[in-house]
Amino acid sequence: MKIITAQEHLRAAQTGVLELANDVDPRTLDLVGISRIDLQFPSFTDGRAYSQAFLLRRRLRFTGELRATGDVLIDQLVQMQRTGFDVAVLKEGVDASAAQRQLDRYAGFYQGSAVQTQPRFAKVAP
Repeated sequence: MKIITAQEHLRAAQTGVLELANDVDPRTLDLVGISRIDLQFPSFTDGRAYSQAFLLRRRLRFTGELRATGDVLIDQLVQMQRTGFDVAVLKEGVDASAAQRQLDRYAGFYQGSAVQTQPRFAKVAP
């Protein structure tokens, strides 16, 4: 997962970008020509964007970038990554190096995720 600042997010290209409110059902959207979807976390206690990300990855097979925006906290980054997010936009004042340490803390998971669906025990050893 890539971690960026709010300033980097604002400077990013807007072509092919869809900003999705967290109360919109992704199954109702036409995703043709969309390369990035910004999912909103209006509050750290509102987790509807996790469900949207999972739906986009698993059911709708969206392969573009999913970006977490809004009230993004460091302790949520691992769950965001596991539900399909590619990029997290940190709130002002949040240390990017601390966020990266949080992601680096976990080398692997036993369960599958939205992107890597096979559980660890089902993967073929090299």
